[in-house]
Amino acid sequence: MPLLEETTLPQEHPPTVPVVIIGNGPSGICLSYLLSGYKPYLDTATVHPNPILYRKLQETKHLPITEQDLEYLSEGLEGRSGNPVAVLFDTLLHPNADFGYEFPPVLQWRREKQHHIPHLVLGRATPGGAWHAMQGSMLTISLGIWMELPGVNYRDLTNGKRRDVTSDRATPEEISSYYRNYVKLKGLQKNFADNTYVTCVQKLCRGHEGEGLENGHTGQENGGVGDGGNEGFEGNGVECLNKGAGGALWEVRGYQQLQNDTHVPFSVFAENVVLATGASDSPVRLGVDGEDLPFVFHSISDLGLAIGQRKLDLKSDPILVVGAGLSAADAVLCACNSNIRVLHVFRKNVDDPDLIFKQLPKTLYPEYHKVYNMMCSQTYINVPPSSASNRPHTVSIASSVCAKMCPKPQLAAGNMAGNSSVGLFPDYTSFPEHCVVSFQSDMKCLIQGNNSLKAFKISMALVLIGTNPNLFFLKGHGQYLGQDPTKPVSCKQNPIDIHPYTFECTKEPGLFAMGPLVGDNFVRFLKGGALGIASCLLKRLKKKGKLISNGGNNFI
Repeated sequence: MPLLEETTLPQEHPPTVPVVIIGNGPSGICLSYLLSGYKPYLDTATVHPNPILYRKLQETKHLPITEQDLEYLSEGLEGRSGNPVAVLFDTLLHPNADFGYEFPPVLQWRREKQHHIPHLVLGRATPGGAWHAMQGSMLTISLGIWMELPGVNYRDLTNGKRRDVTSDRATPEEISSYYRNYVKLKGLQKNFADNTYVTCVQKLCRGHEGEGLENGHTGQENGGVGDGGNEGFEGNGVECLNKGAGGALWEVRGYQQLQNDTHVPFSVFAENVVLATGASDSPVRLGVDGEDLPFVFHSISDLGLAIGQRKLDLKSDPILVVGAGLSAADAVLCACNSNIRVLHVFRKNVDDPDLIFKQLPKTLYPEYHKVYNMMCSQTYINVPPSSASNRPHTVSIASSVCAKMCPKPQLAAGNMAGNSSVGLFPDYTSFPEHCVVSFQSDMKCLIQGNNSLKAFKISMALVLIGTNPNLFFLKGHGQYLGQDPTKPVSCKQNPIDIHPYTFECTKEPGLFAMGPLVGDNFVRFLKGGALGIASCLLKRLKKKGKLISNGGNNFI
C-alpha cells in the first residue's frame, strides 16, 4: 500500500504518529499486535506449572499483563534469554518448554479497541522480514510452535503437516507464509507500509522555531527529503508520550519503492521510535587481504546460486567455508548434498563448550550433529617436514584433500543414534583452530594453523562468521546506544543498552529497541520486547489520562 497519500502529506507539517516501528519481521509484527488493542489476560481455566508465578498472576488476574508490574512478575524466573521480560513472556506462552513439555499458554487475548495506539510499521519487503530471503529447503533451529506469534496457532495455520522426528521444525518458507497470513488474520495490514527504506532518523528540538536538530544533523543529510520538516513544531498540536525526552519528536525519513520502481520520499514525525531491524543487514568480515575478490562471498544464498547455475560440480576445486556456526554448517550440508568438496576453517577447538552444536539435542538436529562429527573426526593433519615418513598416514593437502565424492546426506535420526560415522561425507576436511590469512587473485587462499601456513586452490569462499545490524540511519550508526559506546553495536558482543523492563534505550528516551539488537536472536524470546514496549507506552498513556480510541491510522 502507498505509505502516504499526497493529500495527507502537507509540505510544512508532516504527519505525527505516536509510534514508528522500523522493521516488519516477527518483532515488529508482534509489537503491532499488542499496540492494536490486543490484551493478554490470565486464562483462569489454566494453571501455570510454576507455583510462585501462578500465585502472582492470581493476585491481579483482572488486569491484563501489560498493566501489571513486569519486574515483579519476572523476579526469580530463569531462561535462555538475558532479558527478564523475554523470559516472562516465553513462560506464559510456552510453560516449561525448556524441559520438553508442551503445555498450553496460560494467556487469553482480548481485543480492547479503546487501547489501540496508532502506529506505523516500516519494512523493506512484505511482513516477515528476513525470513523471505532465506533458503526454503532448510529447517529452522527453533521448533515451529516457538516461531508462532500470540493469538494464532502455528500448526493450525500450516494445516498440521508434520513429517518425521524433524517435523516440529519448519522451513523458512513455511514461517514467512505464517507471518504474512498472521498480519492479515489479525487485521494489522493498515499499520504496515511495505517496501519502505529508512534513510534517516533524528531527534528534533521542539519548542523554538528554527532551533534545529538535537543530534547535529541538517535536513539535507543522508539523502533525505529536505529540511522543511524541522520548523514550526509549536503549531503542530502534538503532545508527546515521552515526557522524559523533553518534549522532543523524532523525524523518520526515507523512501518507498513502488511497483514501477519509482521511489517516493516520505517524512514522518514520531513521538516514539522502535528499532526492530534484526541483525542480518551486514555480514561480519574477516578483514583480510583479498576479501573483496569476486570468488569470496558472505551469504549462503550465493552458494545456492552457484550450484543452481552449475558453476560448481564434483570436478570443481573445493569450496572454502569459514565459520563454526549454523550458517557455516548449512553451507557444508548444501555443498555435500551436491557432491562438492569442502574445506571448513574455524578458529575454535572442536571441544569448545561455546560451539552451538553443544546446545542442540541430537534427536532434533541430526544434520547439524553430523556436521559436528565431521568437524571432529575429519580434521586436516599438518605434518612437520621432519616427519615426512608419516605423510602417507595423513590427510593429503591441496586439490586432493578429500578422497571421495560425498553421497547424498541421510538425515534420519537413526543414523545418529546407531553409528556416528554412518552417513558422513568423506569429501570434507575441517581445519580447527585455523584462520584465513588472505585470498589471492589466482583463486588460492592462505590458511594458518598453530605451526603451519598452507595455500589451497579453491573454487569459491564463503565467509559465514555472523552478521551485524546496519544502523546507518542513526547518528554515528547508533554506536552511542551500545552497552560499550566505544564499539559498534553487535547483537552478541555489544547489544543496545536498554531498560530491562521497558526496552527503552538508556541513552535516548523515546527510542526503543527489541529483538536481536538487544540480544534476543530467537523469535521465542524477541516477543518479550513487544510486551515490554507495549506495557511502557500503555502505562504512560494511562498516567496522562489519555487513551487513544482511534482504531485507524490516517497517515497511511
